[in-house]
Amino acid sequence: MTDVQLRAVTAGYGRRPVLKEVDLVVPEGTTTAVLGGSGSGKTTLLRVIAGFLRPGSGEAVIGGRTVAGAGVWVPPERRGIGYVRQEGGLFPHLSVAGNVAFGLPWPRRRHRDRVLELLDLVGLPAELADRRPDQLSGGQQQRVALARALAPRPGLVLLDEPFSSLDTGLRAATREATARALRATGATAVLVTHDQDEALSFADQVAILGTGAIRQVAAPRVIYGEPVDTEVARFLGDAVIVPGTAAEGRVTCELGTLPVRGFVPRGAVDVLLRPEQIALTSPGSGSLDATVRSVAYFGHDAVVELDLTDTTSSQGVRARVVGLQPPEPGDLVGLTVVGPVRAFPAADRSSLLVAEAPGRNRPAS
Repeated sequence: MTDVQLRAVTAGYGRRPVLKEVDLVVPEGTTTAVLGGSGSGKTTLLRVIAGFLRPGSGEAVIGGRTVAGAGVWVPPERRGIGYVRQEGGLFPHLSVAGNVAFGLPWPRRRHRDRVLELLDLVGLPAELADRRPDQLSGGQQQRVALARALAPRPGLVLLDEPFSSLDTGLRAATREATARALRATGATAVLVTHDQDEALSFADQVAILGTGAIRQVAAPRVIYGEPVDTEVARFLGDAVIVPGTAAEGRVTCELGTLPVRGFVPRGAVDVLLRPEQIALTSPGSGSLDATVRSVAYFGHDAVVELDLTDTTSSQGVRARVVGLQPPEPGDLVGLTVVGPVRAFPAADRSSLLVAEAPGRNRPAS
C-alpha cells in the first residue's frame, strides 16, 4: 500500500502561488476527498501529487519515497499512480478491452484475463469488452477509465472530479462502484471535488481547501459536525447561524439555552447548528413557536423557512424535515433544537470559501 504526504508545499503557475505551505497526509489504503471551490487549488494539488507540476517549495512523499523536493524530482511515469480524469479520457479507436489493457507491463496473452477481472471489479459485464467507448453510457465510460487506472495495480489512484459530468442517479451509482473497487484493491485514493455530498459520502477523510490553504482535515462526521469555523460549516452544507452569548459551557440565543459541542468561547458568539437539528412539533409543545414562511419540497425531505414568534429578532431560521408530510406556509408550529450546537467568537465572519453547486437538499446559505 501507499501513503501520501505533502509537506509545506507551495506551487503555482509563473509567479503566482496557488498552493501555499500545504500540509496533507493521506494514510495508506484510505480515501481522502479534497473539497474546494473554483480557484481553491484542488487541481493544482492533484497535479503536484501526480508529477504534472513541480512545486516551488516543500516536499511530496509517496509510499515513503520523496518524489518532489529540494534536488529531487521523480517523473509521473515512475510514481506508480493511476489517474482518472473528469472526462474519462478513453481512446476512441480502441475497444473497452484495449483501453483497459493499455500500458499493461505483462505479456499480451495475459491481458484478457486481467481485463475481465477488472470489468467485474468495477461492475461492468464481460460482454462490453469488445465495444467501443462511444457505445457506452457516460457512467460506463467512467468505470472503464477506473478499470484502466487500476489495471497495473497502482498503490495510489488520483480522481479528478470523475463524476461531475454525470446526471444525479448515474453519478451516485458510479461513485458507489468506484468506492467498492478501491476498497477491493486496497489502493490509496485522492479525490478532488467541489460537491459536498460526494466528499462526505465517498471518503474516509475530507480536506477543505480554500484559497490555496488547507482549512481543516477530518473524518466526514467530524468535519460536518465540528467545523473549525462558520465558513467551513457553510461550505459543507446548509447552516443556521444565530447570535448568542456563551457562559459556563452553554450558549443562550433566540432558540433557547443550548448545550455546546467542543470548545466554548465566553461572551458574544455565533451559534451554529444544522437545519436537521431543528425538530418541528405542534404549536405550544416545543421550546418556542414559529410561523412557516415557505417550504422547499425535495421528495425525500423538505427545507422549511421559519419566522420565530416568541422573539424580537427579525431573523428567520431553517429546519429540515422528512418529506412525507411537510407543513404548509402560514402554519404555526413548535420547534425544539436537538443535540449540541457549535459556538464561535462573533468576530469570525471571514469569507475565504465559496461553495459551488450544493446538493439540491442543501441550499446555499
